[in-house]
Amino acid sequence: MASTPTTTTGSRELFSGDFWENPYPAYTDLREDEPVRRVTGPDGPFWLISRYDDVREAFVDPRLSKDWRHTLPADQRAGQSAAPTPMMILMDPPDHTRLRKLVGRSFTLRRMNALQPRVEQIAADLLADLPEEGTVDLMERYAFLLPVLVICELLGVPAEDRDQFAAWSNVMVDESSAEESMAAMGKLSGYLSELIGRKRAEPDDALLSSLAAVSDEDGDRLSQEELVAMAVLLLVAGHETTVNLIGNGVLALLTHPEQLARLRADPSLVPTAIEELLRFDTPVVQAPMRFTAEDVTFSGTTIPAGEMVMLGLGTANRDPRWVERPDELDVGREPASGVFFGHGVHFCLGAQLARIEGRVAIGRLIADRPDLALAVPPSELVRRRSTFVRGLASMPVHAGPRA
Repeated sequence: MASTPTTTTGSRELFSGDFWENPYPAYTDLREDEPVRRVTGPDGPFWLISRYDDVREAFVDPRLSKDWRHTLPADQRAGQSAAPTPMMILMDPPDHTRLRKLVGRSFTLRRMNALQPRVEQIAADLLADLPEEGTVDLMERYAFLLPVLVICELLGVPAEDRDQFAAWSNVMVDESSAEESMAAMGKLSGYLSELIGRKRAEPDDALLSSLAAVSDEDGDRLSQEELVAMAVLLLVAGHETTVNLIGNGVLALLTHPEQLARLRADPSLVPTAIEELLRFDTPVVQAPMRFTAEDVTFSGTTIPAGEMVMLGLGTANRDPRWVERPDELDVGREPASGVFFGHGVHFCLGAQLARIEGRVAIGRLIADRPDLALAVPPSELVRRRSTFVRGLASMPVHAGPRA
């Protein structure tokens, strides 16, 4: 969300140069040479944790707090807000627990599973619109549209506004200044606040209306500020992860034709393949910032109290200490407990929906378009520049005739 830092590990640079195209050699060096690395960037230093076991442990270590005030001297913390906005991913228990409990009453597994027929219909409509001849940007016409249309319908956001909120989301997630990111957050929050006001006046069956009405057994409800922050989180996280899962997953299959052929020959492997694609080229590469409430030690390195810490999901999911042949794509690999959706109390609320969308989007695409192929060499594809997500800015393809 802020300017991108640069550091080196061994002879390789992080967050600059060809890192965006292929970060995995640098991740390997990082895990082996300095698995807990202090990175200095224009917005200040932070520590990057890169090994799988360390990342899993860090997710549940209460000494790694979401409260930024731990970076301040004790005498300066009074009067400071624990979070700039009451967003669940920026909070520790018990505040996080309270919000998660309230949202969980509406954002249920049953509700997510009930969306699958609609996800399948959206995928079918988008596939029918892909041209059989010429070149088309698969990110723009498919990977972006499917999750955006789904999250719009789920929340009750007008689909015609999707390009505007997606533009704000991109500024917040991609490489941009803190000022640009905050301005985009303000515009998105203002838009959603107005929309929520309309939902309160005229409720419907969508999730925003449900969240506005939900309360627990003690009558506790989400405040207007909490509801807007929750809507921002669900809207941004609800499409960013899946857009990049679809894009990264399709690219991985197109550049591993033997695995693509295997998946086409046995569609029952699609659920397993989605887990592998999440592991192989993880869409969310770093978990949001944490702050050390006291000294913590991982892999023999002590991070002092008052420091900022990032958890490297992209590197952890390629750690050979956790998974054999980590740099090989294997769509039949037995699924394991990767950290692509986080871990512990901050495990992604929308993980099931992302999996459903990934299975439908990729499974239907490769079945519908048997001649699907990249229109440019992989080396010419442009990656988004973000320390939080890994994804493609565009993916020109020849969709080919329908099956």
